[in-house]
Amino acid sequence: MLHFQDNLSESLTALKAHKLRAILTIIGLTMGVATLITVMTIVQGANHYVETKIANLGTGVFQLAKTPFAATNFDVIIKSLRYKDINVEDMRAIAGRCPHCEAIGASVATTVHARHENKEVASVNLLGQTANMSAIDTRDVATGRYFTESEDERGTHVCLMGVSLVDNLFGGASPLGETVRVDSEEFTVVGTFEKLGSVLGQDQDNFVVIPLNTYLHVKGTHNSLTLNVKAAPGEQAFEAAQEEARVVLRARRHVLPGKDEDFFVGTKDSYISLWKSISGAFFSVFILVSAISAVVGGIVIMNVMLVSVTERTKEIGVRRAMGATQGDIMKQFLAESVMQCLIGGCIGITAGFAIAELLNTFTSFPASVQTWVAVLGVVLSSVIGLFFGIYPATRAAKLDPVAALRKE
Repeated sequence: MLHFQDNLSESLTALKAHKLRAILTIIGLTMGVATLITVMTIVQGANHYVETKIANLGTGVFQLAKTPFAATNFDVIIKSLRYKDINVEDMRAIAGRCPHCEAIGASVATTVHARHENKEVASVNLLGQTANMSAIDTRDVATGRYFTESEDERGTHVCLMGVSLVDNLFGGASPLGETVRVDSEEFTVVGTFEKLGSVLGQDQDNFVVIPLNTYLHVKGTHNSLTLNVKAAPGEQAFEAAQEEARVVLRARRHVLPGKDEDFFVGTKDSYISLWKSISGAFFSVFILVSAISAVVGGIVIMNVMLVSVTERTKEIGVRRAMGATQGDIMKQFLAESVMQCLIGGCIGITAGFAIAELLNTFTSFPASVQTWVAVLGVVLSSVIGLFFGIYPATRAAKLDPVAALRKE
C-alpha cells in the first residue's frame, strides 16, 4: 500500500504529464466557485448594509405613519392612501398619554429644486422636522447647529443641508450663513450634516432639513406626518411605548376593537425582517445558479477523469502488475480529482474576493468579504472532488490487470 506522500507524488506527476487537461478542468471549477463566492459576499454585504443603513433608526426608536414603510403588496399601499392623515394633534396626544415615551418628533418629506446663485440641483429631498428630531434622528450635525424649538414655532426660514447638496451648490465651501432657494422660498443655512453615503446606489446626502412649521406653512397643512418615537430604555419599555401609542391613535382615529389599524408601525427589526423575506428568495436563486455552476464544474472533472482512465489503462495495468492494490489505484485517482478541485477552488475563492473588493471600490453596491465564505469554498471544492471523482476512481480500480496490460 502506498504512503500518503507517495500517492500525492504520483498524482502530481500524472497532472504534470497532462497539463492542458488539468488546466481546463481547473478552469471549469474555478468559474463555479468564483461565482458562488461572489454571490455569497454580495448577499452578506447587502444584509449588513441594510442593517446599518436602511434600518438605522437608533436604539429604542419606532415610527408611526398612515402608509406602510415598506410593503410587498401594492393593494395595501393603495388602500392606505385613503386613510386619515396623521397630524400635529396626534403627535401631541401621544406625547401626553404615553408614559413610556421619552421623546416624540415628527417629520414630513417631499422633492424640490434647490438653487444658490447660478447653481441648481433637482430632485432634492426636503424634510420638515420638529426641533427635537435632533435627539431622535441618527443624523449628526457636522458644522453649525440644529434649529431651535423657538425657530420651529415661529416658522423661521432656516435650514440644514446634506453633504452632497453642499458640494453641488457651494463646491465644498462653507454654506453657513449663506442663502439657498428651495423652490420659491429662501432659507438661511445654519448647519450641515455628517456624510451618510449611499444605500444600494441611492445618495443619502442630497437633502435639506427645515423646521416642521415652516414646511407646513410653505407646502400646506395637508401632509400626513411620520411620527418618530423614542421609548424609555429597556425592551419592555419599548414594547409598552408602542402599545400606548397604538391605543392613542386607535382612539383618535375611531378604530373599533378587533378592526385592523389604519396606520402602520415601523421598527428596526421589522425593516430587517421585511428585507430578509424579500431578499431571501431573490438571493436563493442566485446561490442556486452559482451552485449549479460548481456542480457543472464537477461533472466536467468526472468526464475528464473518465477519459483519463481510458487513456491510462495500460499504466493502471502496469501498476497492478507491480503490486498496487485496487485501493491504491482508487486513492490515486481520487487524489488527482480532489487536488484539481482544491486548486480550482482556491483560485475561485481568490477571484470571488477580488470581484467583491472591486465592487466595494468602484461601485456603491455592498460586498462583505468574510472568512467563513472562504472556508465554505474550500469545503465545497473538496466535496465536489470526492463526489465526482469516486466513479472514475472506482472504474480505474476495477480494471482487470491482464486486460489492461493488453491495451495498446
